[in-house]
Amino acid sequence: MNNKARIVVTDSRSNKNSEHYSQAGSAGATELGQKRIMRLTLVVVLLIVCVVGLFYVPQEYADQLVMGFLGMFATLGILCLFLWALGVVGENTDSEENKLSRQFVDTLSEGICVTDNVGRIVYANPAYKQLTGADNDAALRSVETIFSRDPDAADAIFRLGQVIQSNQAADEEIRLPVSLSAANGMTGKIAPMRAENGFWYNVQVRPLPTDEAGQPLQVWRVSDISNNRKSQENIFQELQTAIDYLDHAPVGFLSINPDGRLAYLNATLAEWLQLDIAEVRPSDLHLFDLVDNQAAGHLLAANGTLIKPASETIDLDLMDASGRSVPVRLVHHVPQSAEGVLGASRSVVINRAKSGDASDALRAAEVRFSRFFNNTPIAIASVTRDRRLGRCNARFVRLFGPEFVEGRQVDLVNSVVERDRPNLRAALTAAINGRSGIEPIEVTLDGEGDHSAKIYVSGVEANDDNEAAIIFASETTEQRTLEEQFAQSQKMQAIGQLAGGVAHDFNNVLTAIIGFSDLLLNSHKPSDPSFQDIMNIKQNANRAAGLVRQLLAFSRRQTLRPQILQLSDVMSEVSVMLDRLLGEKVSLEVRHGRDLWPVKADLNQFEQVIMNLAVNARDAMPEGGTVKVNTRNMLADEAGRLGHSEVPAAEFVLIEVSDTGTGMPVEVVSKVFEPFFTTKDVGQGTGLGLSTVYGIIKQTDGFIYVDSEVDKGTTFRIMLPRYVEKEGEEQPVEVKKAPEHADLTGSATIMLVEDEEAVRAFAARALASRGYKVHEASTGTEALELIDEIDDQIDLVISDVMMPEMDGPTLLKRLRETQPDLKIIFVSGYAEDAFAKNLDEGDKFSFLPKPFSLKQLATAVKEVLDEA
Repeated sequence: MNNKARIVVTDSRSNKNSEHYSQAGSAGATELGQKRIMRLTLVVVLLIVCVVGLFYVPQEYADQLVMGFLGMFATLGILCLFLWALGVVGENTDSEENKLSRQFVDTLSEGICVTDNVGRIVYANPAYKQLTGADNDAALRSVETIFSRDPDAADAIFRLGQVIQSNQAADEEIRLPVSLSAANGMTGKIAPMRAENGFWYNVQVRPLPTDEAGQPLQVWRVSDISNNRKSQENIFQELQTAIDYLDHAPVGFLSINPDGRLAYLNATLAEWLQLDIAEVRPSDLHLFDLVDNQAAGHLLAANGTLIKPASETIDLDLMDASGRSVPVRLVHHVPQSAEGVLGASRSVVINRAKSGDASDALRAAEVRFSRFFNNTPIAIASVTRDRRLGRCNARFVRLFGPEFVEGRQVDLVNSVVERDRPNLRAALTAAINGRSGIEPIEVTLDGEGDHSAKIYVSGVEANDDNEAAIIFASETTEQRTLEEQFAQSQKMQAIGQLAGGVAHDFNNVLTAIIGFSDLLLNSHKPSDPSFQDIMNIKQNANRAAGLVRQLLAFSRRQTLRPQILQLSDVMSEVSVMLDRLLGEKVSLEVRHGRDLWPVKADLNQFEQVIMNLAVNARDAMPEGGTVKVNTRNMLADEAGRLGHSEVPAAEFVLIEVSDTGTGMPVEVVSKVFEPFFTTKDVGQGTGLGLSTVYGIIKQTDGFIYVDSEVDKGTTFRIMLPRYVEKEGEEQPVEVKKAPEHADLTGSATIMLVEDEEAVRAFAARALASRGYKVHEASTGTEALELIDEIDDQIDLVISDVMMPEMDGPTLLKRLRETQPDLKIIFVSGYAEDAFAKNLDEGDKFSFLPKPFSLKQLATAVKEVLDEA
């Protein structure tokens, strides 16, 4: 509605002022002349006023004023003479520059029309008059007036008018069914009245700086682009014809982008693959969607990017939408710029199942062999006598690299690491000389990643292809990794069993040492000379007990008290201790992920893990540095992508402890978790810190890995399983320290069962000294016989777990048959969990870990008896 109103107003205004348009060329000059006359009149009036004023001035001043005026006018006259001589005044006000500008615009081939803000024409060049068919100034019409007469063009003109009102430039391409002169109502002599496809015009408008009257102006520029549009339409039609020929050719056409995604496939190939080309865009497909990953090795690298092949004819199988194979021959070319940048491939695809260049039987055999050759998981290649690679399958290219392809003059020996090259060179030489039965070779491939393979080399009889040897290779990377992991696991398990057994025996010895030390301390006063010696014995025994506990931690046989932990809260408390522990040279950074999941772990043991890792990080930075502790959640898919076969695809909480220290070489990293392995000087470490960390994490059902680089630092990654509360599960309660008993004496009857004589002797004396009546037995069988023989009622049984003939859990089951409420305390050098699983569900017992002191034994007995 607004557009039409604008058009009507402009049109009527143009008719009303047709006389003004006829004088458009001289309007500016007339206005300038009027301004000059006004200035001249002003000067004359001023002079007359001055002359008249002289008549009213007294005579004595009149002469002086007259002489003053005459001098002033003489000076002005001389000044004007100089200015006239210099060319400053007296010249035509229309400078040469203005004339040149007007000549430039007048000779433009494009129509130029300048209007004011209400649409009146201020100037129009001859090209505009010729384009609009205006033979005289009276026939001139503005761009808005002419184009707005066509309903289709009116919208574009309205948009241009809206933009120019905002003092901005714009342009539109506008189609008219008739020529512009015809639209202006003129017959036109340059262009015909009508054309088959109409007439196309490019219309531009931009604001012009204000004129002398301060009115904004608009410059309209009109170009006839009908011929250009016709050329574009012809080119587009030819392109459509070419695409139609390409789409319906009897062969397929395929183009692959450098990232492995399809750039184009024609309708013929789409039909073979059962793809609807109208619904599927090529960019939505990757070559892996059409070709098996192994068979794609001729075309794509392992990461899915395009490679430039040496051989441009490839036989492989494509997969259609239903998953069926389509055997094809690919004539493949990948362009490459001078800078080495790959472009999209140009590939011709021939359907070998439909080709007519051989008999059906021969073609079927060729298809079957090609399918077997390219899709086998074993890398296969032939080698000529001059060590040139012959035919090779996609798996071979994928395993050895894109440079090892058919036709290349390459030395396959260079594909393996230095230490394996002599063996491979010898095998190839033997095969080329006709030998067979050559032993397979285990090699490590030279390249990114630690890939390995087993290579079989066999000589062949001479043939037309000059082949001298056949190479078969199967990748063993995953197998070797599993073997190494299994060997490491077996080694750690064996070391753990050894450490656990040693710890158990040492605990018995240390129990006796600590126990008898306590008995001696009870019989000596602090002032006695021997008191301090006994204290030294006990203190060193306790130190030894600490080392034994670390061995138990590594062998996963220590007692844990798991509880639900929020790691953000735990780390906030631990960081306070770490600040003091790390010292002034080392800074600590702790960062938590958002909404950390809870974990189930022993709080004290977890704190020990973090502190051990922090101490190791500090020692690796003697000159100072930064220890970073980061925590975050790890989703199941991320855990599954880690590449560790023992890690399930589950949700974990990840704790990373990293430093900026000296780092560790590979041979050290492989041994860091082994007990007593240390890189520190003698006396500066026991080598049990990281083994303790390893055991605690493993016993908590977690995983720990280490990444280190020399001179760059080390990162330990701990993965603890996310705790999810199960329905009906009892929440673990934090173990609180039991209150100390002031009186540790008693009068109960106790059965003490212990196969270690020293431990049994100490425990019996210790209990007897506290007032208990003690019966001793060295085995479970002996204890049962003794209970039947004595008349005393047994109030409590203290039994070792591991004993000959009958172990502690079996003894408990036999005793509960006759005395279901009998109380029992198990003592052991192993963890409570190591034997608790052998008891019936619901069996109640107390546990006292070895080594224990006299006071710990008396306290445990007092607490159990007091529960009654």
